[in-house]
Amino acid sequence: MTISNVPVSPIVLGAMSFGTRIDDETSFALLDRFTERGGVWIDTADCYSFWASPTGHGGASEEVIGRWLAARPGMRERVRISTKVGAEPLWPGSWPQHRTGLSARAIRAASEGSLRRLGVDVIDLLWLHQEDRAVTIEETVEGLAALTTEGTVLRVGASNHPAWRVERARAHARAIGSIPVDAFQLNSTYLRVRPGTRPPGVEHPFGVMSDEQRDFATENGLETWAYTPLLSGAYDDPRKEIPEVYDHPGTSARLAALTAIAEERSLGRGQVVLAWQLAHGIRPILGGSKIEQLEAAMDAAALALDPDELARLDAPA
Repeated sequence: MTISNVPVSPIVLGAMSFGTRIDDETSFALLDRFTERGGVWIDTADCYSFWASPTGHGGASEEVIGRWLAARPGMRERVRISTKVGAEPLWPGSWPQHRTGLSARAIRAASEGSLRRLGVDVIDLLWLHQEDRAVTIEETVEGLAALTTEGTVLRVGASNHPAWRVERARAHARAIGSIPVDAFQLNSTYLRVRPGTRPPGVEHPFGVMSDEQRDFATENGLETWAYTPLLSGAYDDPRKEIPEVYDHPGTSARLAALTAIAEERSLGRGQVVLAWQLAHGIRPILGGSKIEQLEAAMDAAALALDPDELARLDAPA
């Protein structure tokens, strides 16, 4: 598939900071260049970014995307929008104890708000942002089914959920004849955290991709999306330290393999990480704020690691 004779890129543009840390001008420039380079999927959430917003609520990211779409006639047909529901705080400062959650009523209200802010009629992929055990997964699935049946949501995914709960959701969707969850979004990168730890910013107990979650996704044909794949730039920016949760003996061997291949190919280590993820069927979400970061990521999507390079990268435990 091509768009305007440009090959479609598997990279996802993460819009978390649009409208808060990243202003409209820069956001528009990133979105424009992303689509020029063949980018299709834009990922956001109804709660982005409440922690950086003067109101204490999210919605700014979706509003920026909506303004960009309105200013770019015809662009809606070229891009796909994914957004998330369930993690917006009920009132400023109430997260995580009090958030909108995943009841059927909450899903309906949140999706209607997202459609309005985005200025679109259809959400291409609606994610359950984080699990909500105050609600049965069956009720959540039925709330999603109402949206997919009416056509305002085309696909549904789960972010920061354990595999067993996703499987229960898929089974109930099949039982009632609705569209099942077909995508998993989790924190994932080349390095691995120490057992029992989570990287900074990952508040969800099932947010870091485990071998079980990955195996579940592979065996059941779920797309796998990875957030924070580049450790916020720490692979290449000497001013940024790799988080302490990655400080264990296995990291040294993985970094050595990564560094060697990056030097041999005259690439950034982050570019090799993205190419490695794509080679393993993982779709990385790029959340950078600079055009040069975007360019490097889009370049990485076109790289092909050979079998020997993949074996070297996969070898360290």
